[in-house]
Amino acid sequence: MKTMIKLTMSLGLTVLVAQQATAQQNRNCAPREAVVERLATTYGESRQSIGLGEQGMVIETFASDDTGTWTITVTTPNGLTCLVASGQSWEELAEALPPQGNDA
Repeated sequence: MKTMIKLTMSLGLTVLVAQQATAQQNRNCAPREAVVERLATTYGESRQSIGLGEQGMVIETFASDDTGTWTITVTTPNGLTCLVASGQSWEELAEALPPQGNDA
């Protein structure tokens, strides 16, 4: 009986922690149109790069040359966009690949 009570309490605690983690993640998520608009109007950021991730996720980088701010977002196939990272001092680089055959 004690084992069953402990198991039930453990399961309940696990569900509670998972719900809190999901709630925290959703605070930084909104429909894509709203996120793009907010990045543009608040920070002057526009899309600088885009790529496809796992399970149909779209990863985008937004940045502003004027303010130097940048934001990385992930958009789910259903159109929900979440902020993954953001920061300052954006700099666009175009570095060449190292020469072939150089093991350094």
